[in-house]
Amino acid sequence: MSQVPEESAGDTGATDAGSAEVTAAGIARLAGVGRAAVSNWRRRHPDFPKPVGGTEASPSFSLAEVERWLRGQGKLAEVPLRERVWQQIAGHPAGAATALVHAGCALLLVRDRSAAWPALAALPDERLTGVLPVALEETLTERLGPERPVLTPTAAALSASVPLLRGVAELAAETGGVRPAFEFLLGRHLDANPRQYTLTPPGPASLMAALATGRTEPPAPDGTGAPLTVLDPASGTGGLLSAVEWPAAVCGQDADHDLAALTALRLALSTDADIRVRSGDSLRADAFPALAADAVICHPPFNERNWGHDELAYDPRWEYGFPARTESELAWVQHALARLRPGGTAVLLMPPAAASRRSGRRIRADLLRRGALRAVVALPAGAAPPYGIPLHLWVLRKPVAGERPPAELLLVDTASEHTGQGRDGQGRDGRDSRDRLDWPAVHAVVLDAWTAFDRDGTVVATPGESRAVPVIELLDDDVDLAPARHLPPPAAAEGVTQLALVRERLAATLHRTRELTPPPVTGPATAGGGAAVGETAVGGTAGRLTATAGTTTVGELARAGALTLHAGGTGTAPAGAPVAVLTDHDVLAAQPPTGTLPDGPPEEPVLLAVGDVVVPVLGGVAAVRVVGAPAEGAALGRNLQLLRPDPATLDPWFLAGFLRATANTRQASSYASTATRLDVRRLQLPRLPLAEQRRYGERFRALAEFEETLRQASRLGEQLVQGLYDGLADGTVAP
Repeated sequence: MSQVPEESAGDTGATDAGSAEVTAAGIARLAGVGRAAVSNWRRRHPDFPKPVGGTEASPSFSLAEVERWLRGQGKLAEVPLRERVWQQIAGHPAGAATALVHAGCALLLVRDRSAAWPALAALPDERLTGVLPVALEETLTERLGPERPVLTPTAAALSASVPLLRGVAELAAETGGVRPAFEFLLGRHLDANPRQYTLTPPGPASLMAALATGRTEPPAPDGTGAPLTVLDPASGTGGLLSAVEWPAAVCGQDADHDLAALTALRLALSTDADIRVRSGDSLRADAFPALAADAVICHPPFNERNWGHDELAYDPRWEYGFPARTESELAWVQHALARLRPGGTAVLLMPPAAASRRSGRRIRADLLRRGALRAVVALPAGAAPPYGIPLHLWVLRKPVAGERPPAELLLVDTASEHTGQGRDGQGRDGRDSRDRLDWPAVHAVVLDAWTAFDRDGTVVATPGESRAVPVIELLDDDVDLAPARHLPPPAAAEGVTQLALVRERLAATLHRTRELTPPPVTGPATAGGGAAVGETAVGGTAGRLTATAGTTTVGELARAGALTLHAGGTGTAPAGAPVAVLTDHDVLAAQPPTGTLPDGPPEEPVLLAVGDVVVPVLGGVAAVRVVGAPAEGAALGRNLQLLRPDPATLDPWFLAGFLRATANTRQASSYASTATRLDVRRLQLPRLPLAEQRRYGERFRALAEFEETLRQASRLGEQLVQGLYDGLADGTVAP
């Protein structure tokens, strides 16, 4: 690298927010409050900073001014470094994508020129922008090659990014490396623009990488385990290539130049493999025409009509047939096969329609006849976007000359077994099924079936889960490869024995329901000085209980120290044992925690303790949960508020019961055009002695147990009815 001039350090601006701007959502994140609170601050405080940009509907504010105001109001001690850096990216004058590229370049310089970075960082801003382009040019060329999609930033382009570059270097030191720092910033950018990018979540990405490479351990020092060259021709943000373990070379291409640049930097910061990433349309302008990769993994664009049908009619890649204009996915399948070495494996994420559309049946038939298509796996709904349908994985292998095509195709169906709906009676309700996917179970089912099939050429059938189907059975007029069509339902294997067990459990649950049924209501109960509980009006109407005992709000109790409030949604996955996350769906469905923490720089989540009270803040549904032993230690999810009462002052069941009252939630809710939001601090409850609170709490606890027993009876009843329908229809149950 070029020699760094020795100059005294001037004002480096290491802690200066510069001209960074922040939106109302960003202010809420900084202060740990909801956006409604920020709107209230703007209305109630005339000294709140004025907008400096944005639009009337979504104004932006000076980050420095916001910080000063929050500190002056006692609402902020110090802006976390990660939030400061993110706001500098979000408010960058050249756009967030350009700012991320600049940040990635600086982190790559820190990684590959760690000894030189301190001297560079000590330079004044103006001098730093003058010498950085030369240093970055050398580093980028050495790591990514001369044909890289990452253009070396000029001094003029870097002038607005100096505080950001210094900040990301500090963030790397704080988070333990350049990779977690960049992953955090890139992840925040993707989360902020969900409609702009089609992502492949970590669950399916790691499964696809394992299927394509077959590698579970690094190559041995003696050369055992050949080095892998992996290609993703529609690399997007690089999620699939990042999931590949121990590659020797990774090649990627994407039509979006910014995404190609971000992918190249992401890979350069996470692996020592040879990196070749290019920008451009892989179908129209293939950047790797001579490549013979060991593995190809791809999440292609779906339902793309303008994929090059007219200009690519005579392309040599269409070895299995020219795809129809409506079959863009089959064009990607053949492109992947064309870039494999003989015997190499490709795994593509496909829409389920590609397995059955009549316009593609001839290509599917030829893929089967020649042994190129080896397996079709149905994933659970919610695995990847579009989240509402169960996508498929196609496992392909480029035929080796002289080898006989396999006689069977492996079909695996995980679409209904690992999404919270199964033989235990847990049903789906359509809410955020991706939060409830049991990915370890999905991986185990798919990889066990594929490993056995790949080794033996067949697999022992598991009803409703996997089967090796003779190719000759599939070569009919439709060539329908959907796994659900060819797998016997699991109910046929369970038979009458399983249904009898469900019936016994239902009978026992119904008996328990009768025992827990509340006693007849004979009239208003009395409490304290004769106040009538039946006339309680915690929603603001004057009832005899509130008139006698008076009322208080959650906000007043928090200020008095009787309870503490915590907002959910923070925290990242720890390096050790995984931590489950209690989601808003879990609270509404009264089920154990099913969510997972995201990866990223270390950040402590809010952990649940026995006796905590959890309240969903979105949706307008009166639902409250008192944390018990099964959920202890789980993290608090998004859109949830935790109330931790002081046991010497507040009974948790008393608190939960009154917070759930319909009138209470109604008066504490605000209504927007698309959602209802609960302001937990406005929820009310009566002032009662602790002994009287516990009397109410016992009654509320009994109601909660009765409600849960009713839910269990409903689930078991649905399971029994559906099982009887299925058994009568398939002949396993006598009429």
